[in-house]
Amino acid sequence: MTPFRPRILFQGCPLCQSDAARFIRQGNSSAHPLYNPLVDPVMNWMECGNCSHVFTDGYYASEVYAALFNTVLDKRKPGADFESQRYVSARMVEKVARYASLGRWLDIGFGNGSLLFTAQEWGFDPVGIDLRPGHVEELKRLGVEAHCVDLADFREPDGFAVISMADVLEHMPFPRKALGDAYRLLRPHGVLFTSMPHFNCAAWKLLDANNANPYWNEIEHLHNFSRQRLCQLAEEAGFSFLHYGVSERYRVCMEVIFRRD
Repeated sequence: MTPFRPRILFQGCPLCQSDAARFIRQGNSSAHPLYNPLVDPVMNWMECGNCSHVFTDGYYASEVYAALFNTVLDKRKPGADFESQRYVSARMVEKVARYASLGRWLDIGFGNGSLLFTAQEWGFDPVGIDLRPGHVEELKRLGVEAHCVDLADFREPDGFAVISMADVLEHMPFPRKALGDAYRLLRPHGVLFTSMPHFNCAAWKLLDANNANPYWNEIEHLHNFSRQRLCQLAEEAGFSFLHYGVSERYRVCMEVIFRRD
């Protein structure tokens, strides 16, 4: 039997570096459809006593991420369920288009590709990056520029008009660094679209009250953001708040749009 690989523990809060974190609850990913025997299923969730951010006590080693990224749910493959997803993505693109001029649109962790396909209909030039090699090859086959590269290593000399991080930031061990990379890749006054579960909303609390909240057991999630903490972090990275909305992609999620100052 393949042994579990323990998580690499965070040395303090991954957002503010405070060591004043307390354990709040335990999750278990063993029933997740993407579960892999490399992964220790126990998920210890912590809350920072300084900035109130909620996060797991650690993140996976590179070989564990490589194993996870070699598998994917059918509904998240490029082109999956393209007709119904087009309607969801259209409402996202409409919101972004209020604030962005046309140009290159980078989607980080593009999943089924729907957001890029739909942005292209508005006149944007779509580009995707993803750490799942199969996703990248399939998106290329469908005619969209795609790269299998870590965000920190990606370069675009002329900058992007729009960057989307749709249900991605909560997967990244160090979101502050990821937002800094997004800032670097955006052109001046470019637009950043983010979406993710909203930890501090009534819908989340109702799921908790009914013991029906899937996000405590989500195998790739490392963070649960509140709107307030996300906005603080983005502002510290050099972004200005533009818009808040409720996401239609997944349960109890939010959409927040920022502009690079």
